[in-house]
Order: sequence, then structure tokens, then C-alpha cells
Amino acid sequence: MLRILGKFFIFFICIMCVDQAIKYLFTHGGLSVKGEWIDLVLIYNRGVAFSMFAFLGEYLKIIQLALIVGIFGYLIGERAMLARFSAELGIILGAGASNVLDRFIHGGVVDYVFWHKWFNFAVFNFADVMINLGVVIILLRLLIKK
Repeated sequence: MLRILGKFFIFFICIMCVDQAIKYLFTHGGLSVKGEWIDLVLIYNRGVAFSMFAFLGEYLKIIQLALIVGIFGYLIGERAMLARFSAELGIILGAGASNVLDRFIHGGVVDYVFWHKWFNFAVFNFADVMINLGVVIILLRLLIKK
């Protein structure tokens, strides 16, 4: 079990550190790039995906923190799931924790990637991509096994 938790926490910490380092560049370095397809601009998202639930204000960060702690507690009890998907779950929860940390430090999630070619998409960040990647990998692994 220690090996499984170790693998989980390596991915958790690595994703969280990379995400926070990128966000530091945007919040402290004034990084901004305008492109034909993508702009890199600093935005603070006070809600969740597409700014939903922004009306919850300060309660949102407490709710999200409780969810992450609850999911981790659940995974400790579900050792088979944690053993099978330790890397993917470390990626997902590390990215989620990084976004929650933003809420405590900056008052909102630090987003910076704005896709605007053909259509305007929501502004997102590295952690958002990692959450989606982790989910896709889990789904692919489940489909491939069947």
C-alpha cells in the first residue's frame, strides 16, 4: 500500500508543482501573449467550469476542499481502485488541489489559456487539462480492458 500511495503522491505533487509554477509566471511575471488561435492572458475564475457557481463566493473553496479530502478518504478505503489508477488519480486530485489552492491564495482559479480560433472557448489552465487527461486515461484503460 505504501508503494501505491507513493506513486499517487508523486503524481499529485508533480502536477501541483508544475501547475503552480506556470501560474506564478502569469501572476508575478505579467506574461501575456496574443496569437492567431490562442491567447495567453491572466484571468481569475471565481466559479468552476465556465464560471458556474460563482455566486457561492467564499463557500466554493470550502466545498471543493471538502470534496478533494472526501475523495481521497474514499480512495484510501477503495484500495483496489487506488492501486489500479494511482497515477491517474494523483494527476486528477493534484490538479484539482492546485486549483483549490488558487482560490485560497488569489480568490479565484488562475486561468490563462484562451482558445479563440473558429469559436471562443472558456479560459483554462494546465490543471484543467490534466484533470481531463486523467479522466480520459482512466476511461481508455477501462475500455481497453473490456
